Amino acid sequence: MSKNLSMSSSVASRVLILSMRSFESRVGRSFLFEFEYAVCDFEQVDVFSPDFLQKNSFSKLTRKISRSTFESTGKMIPVKPPFDQLFLEQEYDIFLFICQYPKELYFLNSIKNWRNKCRKAVCWLDELWAKDVEKLKPQLTVLKEFDHVFMNLNSSVKKVAEIIQRPCSFLPPGVDAIKFCPYPLQPQRSIDVCSIGRRPASVHESLLNLAEHNNFFYMYDTMRELFVRDYHEHRSLYRNLVKRSRYFIAYKPKFDLINQTGGQEELNVRFFEGAAGGAVMLGLPPSCEAFSQNFDWVDVVIPLNEDPSDIAQVIAQLDSQPERLAKIRTDNIVNSLLRHDWVYRWEKILNAVGIPPSPGVIKRQVKLKELAEIVTEKISLLN
Repeated sequence: MSKNLSMSSSVASRVLILSMRSFESRVGRSFLFEFEYAVCDFEQVDVFSPDFLQKNSFSKLTRKISRSTFESTGKMIPVKPPFDQLFLEQEYDIFLFICQYPKELYFLNSIKNWRNKCRKAVCWLDELWAKDVEKLKPQLTVLKEFDHVFMNLNSSVKKVAEIIQRPCSFLPPGVDAIKFCPYPLQPQRSIDVCSIGRRPASVHESLLNLAEHNNFFYMYDTMRELFVRDYHEHRSLYRNLVKRSRYFIAYKPKFDLINQTGGQEELNVRFFEGAAGGAVMLGLPPSCEAFSQNFDWVDVVIPLNEDPSDIAQVIAQLDSQPERLAKIRTDNIVNSLLRHDWVYRWEKILNAVGIPPSPGVIKRQVKLKELAEIVTEKISLLN
């Protein structure tokens, strides 16, 4: 149908995904792409990722005008958009679009007849804080075209549902639990503490001091506005860092940007990644129902005090309790395999729109269960 439409096999696909992977490379989007690639692992999928047309002064102006019009009115202006467009020929059981922000709904215009050719349509909206819902109402009206909308921020769901008058549900982040799992290889945990992304400056300074004056490896990122050269290489590196870390820093999302969140506390993907890699998480979880429901086992996050100057003491105390650490790691890994792999999120989406799971979904769940049994068995043999 188009040179940009990548098909998973010669078998007719039942799933169509609209992806931004061909032009969006911010590191903060990588877990969303992981979801897309995971679905491709256990479903027959066609992926369309539009490319921007050759850039010139006219195309830049057109893009600016069309996006501005969409953001203010929710409507596409009748001019050719500055990206590839696809006209579907075959029909699909389900259409999936994962977007990080409401303004990205603009890219639905890249598939001209997606609603007519897809029996069911689902959108998963990653980040929309409740305080911003009303002012983004024009963009959100596009969601009325979908059969079901899922959202990553639980407290925003009700407000969006009231606007679009369509089924709207909370869907927590997930993780490729098989790729993050440190078993059966069990690499050496040579990184003492790993910290990725947002962290309190005081915690960071304490860990820097600990690393400067001790035989202590503190792994942290040092750049802003990160862009990745290659998604697969980046995600592989990240997984291997987590699997090789003894401790992993995890804080509630945007804890230091209350002007953006309005004080709304939510889950974020960092907790799922740290747990799946079997690290012991240190930090501050969100105070919300979504966290307590998804992370309901003991010691899932070891809390750090407001004054983190004693973090060396916290780590030393934990290091003196090897049995406790082994249990934390096992609980984190097993719960991730049995509850938080992307296949469970996909199954929830299928159930919501009345589509049965594919053989690939069932096969994936069996593999996850078998791996969880291997982890539990190996730990029991060590005790």
